[in-house]
Amino acid sequence: MERTVLDTDIFSEVLKKKHPQVISIAHQYYKLFGKYTISTITILEMVKGFHKVNREEEIQRLLTKLGGAEILTLTTESATLGGRIYADLERKGEPIGRADPMIAAIAIQQGLILATGNIRHYQSIQHVGYTLKLTNWKISADIIIA
Repeated sequence: MERTVLDTDIFSEVLKKKHPQVISIAHQYYKLFGKYTISTITILEMVKGFHKVNREEEIQRLLTKLGGAEILTLTTESATLGGRIYADLERKGEPIGRADPMIAAIAIQQGLILATGNIRHYQSIQHVGYTLKLTNWKISADIIIA
């Protein structure tokens, strides 16, 4: 198992503890690395979701649970890469929003695999020429889509 950054959907599944396959892989990962790795973009997406529906107590719960996580930030380099990815996808007519190109750029810049339940969405980044490694913890941590 390699170091992996968790996309928002997978990190949400880890916190909810409802998807048996995700929970099993998450436990293996945590035993090996001692923490989960996420990006500040995931925090932004989760806080936005909770705040939008007035669930402020969930924001506090989330912030408390982040204490032991490795949180990767958007650096100048990853922001530049994310902007290129975003523009290339728009030029091809396949925009996927702003958050996902930033998360992908952080994963690429850090040399990490991105665990996501939205493989097709992120494959559009691969299709425009970026070397993003993907895995879907809802299926298996051993399947890497490069």
